[in-house]
Amino acid sequence: MKSIWQQILRYLYIGKKDPAAPKNRYVYMMHGMNRISIIVFLIALIIMLVKLFSRHH
Repeated sequence: MKSIWQQILRYLYIGKKDPAAPKNRYVYMMHGMNRISIIVFLIALIIMLVKLFSRHH
């Protein structure tokens, strides 16, 4: 489970990069798509939480 969080932090440029990771165009594009997916997911999660809490008050 720890490695999943480390990978997410690397996608978002928060964690330290893995020096043994392959460096080519396709891996870079894959990380970019994963980064976009994580950001969209977090935005949707925030919107859902705001709607949930705004209904109860």
